[in-house]
Amino acid sequence: MKGFKIIVLAKQVPDTRNVGKDAMKEDGTVNRAALPAIFNPEDLNALELALQVKDLHPKSEVIMLTMGPPRAAEIIREGIYRGADKGFLITDRKFAGSDTLATSYAISQAIKKIGKFDLIFAGRQAIDGDTAQVGPQAAEKLGIGQITYAEELVSVDDNKIVIKRRLERGIETVSSTMPILITVHGSAPDCRPRNAKQLLKYKHAKTNTELLETEEEIKALVNERSYLHITEWNVDDIQADVKWLGLSGSPTKVKKVENVILQSKEAKQINASAEELENFIKELLENHTIG
Repeated sequence: MKGFKIIVLAKQVPDTRNVGKDAMKEDGTVNRAALPAIFNPEDLNALELALQVKDLHPKSEVIMLTMGPPRAAEIIREGIYRGADKGFLITDRKFAGSDTLATSYAISQAIKKIGKFDLIFAGRQAIDGDTAQVGPQAAEKLGIGQITYAEELVSVDDNKIVIKRRLERGIETVSSTMPILITVHGSAPDCRPRNAKQLLKYKHAKTNTELLETEEEIKALVNERSYLHITEWNVDDIQADVKWLGLSGSPTKVKKVENVILQSKEAKQINASAEELENFIKELLENHTIG
């Protein structure tokens, strides 16, 4: 039975549920140090679809790829705890301030370094930007096709994958040959929980940067067991041109972020009768609240 080489793009994002006055720096970039870091929710959906492919084809390999500061290695570990095989972290101060254009360029360079692949899964969008651009831009830079808004894996065999897409007014079933990049909608299945055995086996997995601040006992363990080593790449490793990275390679500039809290100005109570519900719906249609 054929196995597939699958790359999952994942991102460690600031928890935007806790946005405060210190959320932005003066240069318009996100002050990540002021916000808790979490696994981007739709990237977890993407990981689940990748693992479903592996369930169907056990010889498949699932590879996590993330870009961020050294602490983003936690995303790699979280992916491995759930069933991924290994991961790569691309990290460098020269990536700081990258918008979607610069990010997709760096990611595409890293993917080229990883080598031949069959499938790339990515979350539809990240909660810190909500642009839904990085996946499609990466596909364009890699010269491959893409399927967006994936909700369900229907089938995958040989060189063909069938996906159900969640659209605004319904569902669409599409198929594609490989290689292909697939962005996954939040309505896709939730990611499976951590596997206890995987957690115990890989809890000490580290990047080179993390090893610099690790106890000697853990360093020796990582050096002894190669599977605990998380590969870390910088700009030079992925052969990226610095002019396309960071703030200099990012045409998008964020000028201001506001924390908007919606509050109701009035309330209306209705009885649970068919007539009152019908009249209420008519009222909502007439004032264009719905429809």
